[in-house]
Amino acid sequence: MFPYTKVFSSFSVNDIAKAKEFYGKILGLEVSEVNKMDILKLHLPTGGEVMVYAKGEGHSPATFTVLNFAVENVDAAVDALTKRGVQFLQYDTQWTRTDEKGISRGGEYGPSIAWFTDPAGNILSVLEEKA
Repeated sequence: MFPYTKVFSSFSVNDIAKAKEFYGKILGLEVSEVNKMDILKLHLPTGGEVMVYAKGEGHSPATFTVLNFAVENVDAAVDALTKRGVQFLQYDTQWTRTDEKGISRGGEYGPSIAWFTDPAGNILSVLEEKA
């Protein structure tokens, strides 16, 4: 093993101000700026951090889910986020079909989950975790 002090994830956005507004005000995460370098830290309720950095014109949104928000009730989470202006993605594939609210109802393929994007196009989700 190699020596390290902590592990964290990161992803890029094309507009750091929009990202700060979205993650802080829409999603309710604690967000801090890192030395005015166009870098944000998202402070997760579980104690971890995610670094979000500005990439400007070179930004390409992630084509996979970069953050998953575990919730007790996916319908309630979708309703709350929809009221805040979040639009949920629609899927109709062999493995994933979403309903009119944008929720894949799980079953044999996993938990009930709904995907949405941040202002930079990165994919996020809310997923129902059963105790």
